[in-house]
Amino acid sequence: MEASLPEQRNVSTMQTLPGFRDFLPEQCAVRNHIFACWREVARRYGFVEWEGPVLEPTDLYKKKSGAEIVEQLFHFKDKGDREVALRPELTPTLARVVAAHEREFKKPLKWFSIGQFFRYEKQQRGRLREHFQLNCDIIGEADLAADIELVALCIDVLRAFGLSEKDVVVRISDREFWTDFFREQNMPADRWDELLQVIDKFGREPRERTVEKLGKLADPVFATLKGGGGNSDKLNRLIAGLRERGLADFIEIDVGIVRGLAYYTGIVFEVFDRAGKFRAIAGGGRYDNLIGLLSDGAVSLPALGFAMGDVVLGELINETPHAREAMEKAIASNRKIDIYIVIAKEERRADALAQIQQLRERGYRVDYPLTPTKVARQFQAAEELGARVALLYGDEWPQVKIKNMATAEQELAPQDRLLAHLQAQVSLSS
Repeated sequence: MEASLPEQRNVSTMQTLPGFRDFLPEQCAVRNHIFACWREVARRYGFVEWEGPVLEPTDLYKKKSGAEIVEQLFHFKDKGDREVALRPELTPTLARVVAAHEREFKKPLKWFSIGQFFRYEKQQRGRLREHFQLNCDIIGEADLAADIELVALCIDVLRAFGLSEKDVVVRISDREFWTDFFREQNMPADRWDELLQVIDKFGREPRERTVEKLGKLADPVFATLKGGGGNSDKLNRLIAGLRERGLADFIEIDVGIVRGLAYYTGIVFEVFDRAGKFRAIAGGGRYDNLIGLLSDGAVSLPALGFAMGDVVLGELINETPHAREAMEKAIASNRKIDIYIVIAKEERRADALAQIQQLRERGYRVDYPLTPTKVARQFQAAEELGARVALLYGDEWPQVKIKNMATAEQELAPQDRLLAHLQAQVSLSS
């Protein structure tokens, strides 16, 4: 009988799709560290967490960004013959949710979300086809105090990763500066969005092409951008508010920052690394008209927000030694367990397992050998896992030997008083 040949594996099915990632334990630890910092700082500012669906009607994004957005979406017809898309951003979902539920909440709303987003674009450094993103939004407050609060939050999120004003800069602008500029130049309002998009791409497109698009506005626009103009009372008050918090050194006025999306209405900002190696780390601003637009005028509320993605932020942390060191230290600390159970005599395994369950129920992080293992190897495992103490179940039973892994000191404790004894010695992992 002829032997059968080994099954041929399709290599392509064994790899991630272009622009997508696997998160092995090391990468997952980094991701979780980023999430933890995002969540902790947002809560410190009084923001509450919410979430929306990953799948939305494609029309929701067309309504905000136009039909051309479809080319950047993962979209398809579902089994109900509905046109749906994986979300490329959160703001349209937020506007939809606020329009439907705003009467249920006191204003202003201070909401944040951490979720995954998808764009069918060419992947490159700092941009994949999927990423995780922090979104922070303030809904229902028109006063400049909300803009100051939002920018301060963005800065403090960056500071939580050990990044300082020497590492990152927040470049702020005011779109109203440009609308006033266009008005003075007698440009029709229906061209403003088009011109703002040209300014947004300034420096990323050939100068000749920019001149062609701007026409007679080219010289005054170039002069404004080169001269660093654009100061306004509003921007000066924003910087003053941040200076009162000790955060002004992170800020630079840059009227070239206009944010390409048409729905922005006032102060806008983007965050960059000082060395200029990476894409924008975060960006946002005011979008006072968007909720009204997406709700067909049913609800109109002032709003502002920013988003920060994990891809560029992760690259920046990795290439900033002090930030990388702080992250590695935090991850290493988080991985440590409190107690390792050393089973020196297999006949004591049942007693040890009963104790393990009690310890875990009280919140201790506990590990033990699943199968019979040499005692020396068990103590080695305790060291590798960063255990604070090891409990040895052996000849001393019904007493348990407690070994402090840092000092190597050992003592015996009666099994029936072990929990109280440990509570005095071992604090729970943070």
